[in-house]
Amino acid sequence: MATPAAATLEEAIQAALATVDDPEIRRPITDLGMVKGFTVADGRVRVELLLTVAGCPLRDKLNTDITAALTRIPGITTVEIDFGVMSAEQRQQLQATLRGGSAAAEPVIPFAQPGSRTRVYAVASGKGGVGKSSVTVNLAAALVKRGLSVGVIDADIYGHSVPRMLGVDGKPTRVEDMIMPPQSHGVKVISIGMFTAGNAAVVWRGPMLHRALQQFLADVYWGDLDVLLLDLPPGTGDVAISLAQLLPNAEILVVTTPQAAAAEVAERAGAIALQTHQRLVGVVENMSWLELPDGSRMEVFGAGGGATVAESLTRTVGASVPLLGQIPLDTRVREAGDAGEPIVVADPSAPAAQALDAVAERLAVRRESLVGKPLGLMVNARRG
Repeated sequence: MATPAAATLEEAIQAALATVDDPEIRRPITDLGMVKGFTVADGRVRVELLLTVAGCPLRDKLNTDITAALTRIPGITTVEIDFGVMSAEQRQQLQATLRGGSAAAEPVIPFAQPGSRTRVYAVASGKGGVGKSSVTVNLAAALVKRGLSVGVIDADIYGHSVPRMLGVDGKPTRVEDMIMPPQSHGVKVISIGMFTAGNAAVVWRGPMLHRALQQFLADVYWGDLDVLLLDLPPGTGDVAISLAQLLPNAEILVVTTPQAAAAEVAERAGAIALQTHQRLVGVVENMSWLELPDGSRMEVFGAGGGATVAESLTRTVGASVPLLGQIPLDTRVREAGDAGEPIVVADPSAPAAQALDAVAERLAVRRESLVGKPLGLMVNARRG
């Protein structure tokens, strides 16, 4: 029988282990069944830890965090960690824990459920080259700075670029048929580029694109997100249609440049909301002007495109579609993206970063759950 002092020390160790989160899942290792057990004697603690997969890339991070947590306990001088690997049954149990139900349950898209509190923004454009991906990753990083939990799906299957712009070089980890997304700058990210060899081209038809988007939404463990951003491919093709089927509650954010040619096709991209019955949250005008050394502005791509798109879409859908912001043209945005560090993180005082931050401020709202709330609806029963 353990002495009271030993029991107190063991409780302190258990409590300390409960403060350590798995770096990928972001939940305590004690809740995930990763701690098989521990022993303590003469100030030395030996912890038996079960990794989700062999060769876990974040093993060193776990080692460091556990050691730091335990050595803060008075009387603990040495920490040793024996790493093992979960059995298939243990991984299935972990999967069931994360999904909140049976491990054999069919994966569902959590963001499409009535009780979801996650705001889903689909970032769209009429054509390529308007900086849609740059806007997406900077909005994601800006929202994280506001304390929100944010995920990004690189749904531009053919032209995926989000991992580079966020500096993601890790690969997703699989737990049975669940995928743990890598994180960078506090943003959870998934992209088809994480599953292809090198810079290989993706040559898929519509059904494959639909299935990929479905897997990104249902098979990836996103946790409790405040905001999910999807970087859509340009235009109104297969992915936009699949998105409307899989996430009818997604709100569309249209990105354009000031020039008339870009504005015209951006209007078509936004007008798809009429057919899909999705809400247009607003328009972002990118590359609005170039600020010169003397403080004057050069309108490289013309002027007024963003306002034109917002006004046209407002008339088309019969509801207000605001111009959320104008982002100046700045080489630092490109340089930061190439370096894997969004401008809102790399140089938050830059005018482009401040403009992107202002857009993020308008989007940083978590949807309230409707579960348990009276909606004031009347239902007429149909009699057979």
